[in-house]
Amino acid sequence: MTDSDRAWQAADRFREVYGTDPAGVWAAPGRVNLIGEHTDYNDGFVMPLALPHTCLAAAAPRRDGVLRVHSGEAPGGVVELRVADLAPTGSSGPGGDRGGWAAYPAGVVWALTGAGLLPDSADGPPGADLYFTSAVPTGAGLSSSAALEVATATALNDLYGLGLEPGEIARLCQRAENDFVGVPCGIMDQTASACCTAGHALFLDARDLTRRQVPFDLAAEGLRLLVVDTRVTHELGEGAYAARRAACETAARELGVRALREVSVEDLDAALARLAEAGQDASVLRRVRHVVTENRRVEETVARLDAGDVRAIGPVLTDGHASCRDDFEISCAELDLVVTSANAAGALGARMTGGGFGGSAIVLVAEETADAVGKAVTEAFAGAGYATPRIFTAVPSAGARRL
Repeated sequence: MTDSDRAWQAADRFREVYGTDPAGVWAAPGRVNLIGEHTDYNDGFVMPLALPHTCLAAAAPRRDGVLRVHSGEAPGGVVELRVADLAPTGSSGPGGDRGGWAAYPAGVVWALTGAGLLPDSADGPPGADLYFTSAVPTGAGLSSSAALEVATATALNDLYGLGLEPGEIARLCQRAENDFVGVPCGIMDQTASACCTAGHALFLDARDLTRRQVPFDLAAEGLRLLVVDTRVTHELGEGAYAARRAACETAARELGVRALREVSVEDLDAALARLAEAGQDASVLRRVRHVVTENRRVEETVARLDAGDVRAIGPVLTDGHASCRDDFEISCAELDLVVTSANAAGALGARMTGGGFGGSAIVLVAEETADAVGKAVTEAFAGAGYATPRIFTAVPSAGARRL
């Protein structure tokens, strides 16, 4: 089903839920990260691309300070909140329910209000009626939460004529997830959802937020990028993500740098020796080695794509997986099996993608071997007693937009 067809359905469902017409329907995509894992919050480099799978938001403005949200996929009915009462995770306000999906759109409204962007009135900040439906798989490491946030912000941007650029939308959505929901994510996911363009991967410098669209036309090269959803749900909120971020920040302080971005591959051995002498745990040293070498892998990938040698990025992807597995320790048996079985079946390269501890892997294949590689992965999962993985092709797609 196309986004246009889904938009008509979302508008119809909005009418059923709220009894009136929406002002429009907006879409924001999930993303898959080609290379650059856990580098964004270290001020490093990342290279995501938007997926054709989108979260849709049918929306209408309200002038009474009430925010109403409803999801076609989440259980329960309409969640109603007062914008003036929204409060972050850990506070006594109703918006601090970290466990509820509604915290994500509520957090976006909170961030827009806090930035003084929503026009105030005698009744306080304005609200909205929002109906969501999403085709982005949840728990698969494909940024379903960022798509939800960016769809919300893009809709409100148009509804209230805020004039925000995509990069500004991304930063506000990151603030919503960091400070309202309480997840210490970097800027990559929201930027990918807001800023990607069709047929390209996005080369993003997470320090200064400069970005460049790098042509990534796989079909023209006779290639395909498969996404393999292991169906293992990752739980970043349980501390593993935060622990790795804290280790990186500890190392940066010990090295006297603002972020690990400032440590080059050439200086890596000296930096690791300095950390060891300071008594840092071996796991901290491994985290540093991953971040520093992963930044270099992003640069290598960009250089090979700029040179038109798309096939040559395959080994870089596989090297990146080894680093995620061994140094950052965020892989799992299912992700490792995707990589080994795909490469054994003739893939050009493969790696886990996303935050880790489950979720998805990506596999670069020649078009003529795609089916055989997918079959090999599925058979390997069956042999290991794992659930059948979901496999689909990642087509570099457009970022957030009004439908």
